[in-house]
Amino acid sequence: MTGLAEQKAAIRAEAKARRAAAHGAVDPAPALAALAAVLADYAGKTVAGYSPIGTEIDPLPALMPLAASHRLCLPVTHGREHPLSFHLWSPGVALSAAGFGTSAPVEAPEAVPDLLVVPMLAFDRQGGRMGYGAGHYDRTLDRLRARGPVRAYGFAYAAQEFDALPQEPTDQPLDGIVTENGLIRTGG
Repeated sequence: MTGLAEQKAAIRAEAKARRAAAHGAVDPAPALAALAAVLADYAGKTVAGYSPIGTEIDPLPALMPLAASHRLCLPVTHGREHPLSFHLWSPGVALSAAGFGTSAPVEAPEAVPDLLVVPMLAFDRQGGRMGYGAGHYDRTLDRLRARGPVRAYGFAYAAQEFDALPQEPTDQPLDGIVTENGLIRTGG
């Protein structure tokens, strides 16, 4: 491994441990309320959430009440080198395996989100995000932002915050991060 790869691997390992510790110990209700407040500003827009894997904080309880005022969708993974696609979802719609351990309504029509709620392992206050290393969200945000304005808000536990994350030219910044402590606005 190179120096950067080793640094990222160490951060991912620490971030996984921090997230796992927070997952059972932190009440998600304040984070869900903060996320719902952010999303309320996007009524009428298409909002992409995600079906959590492992110890990721679950955004779906914040999205469900918005089904009447927002178009909701969930991501489908198409392999390591491809961007995500998004399929329309509403509470009660059956979910199927959607790649990378996630679930989504894979038979539903595709949608183009105006705003994405993004999972992660780690974040910093500059809008840096670190995922699992496959680059799905970076490729997807790059493609979507080339088409026009799209916002991306990370959703995480406060324990997943790092002072600064190493960033590469292909890394896409977040517009904000929502935790149980509220919204962190970034320069993203």
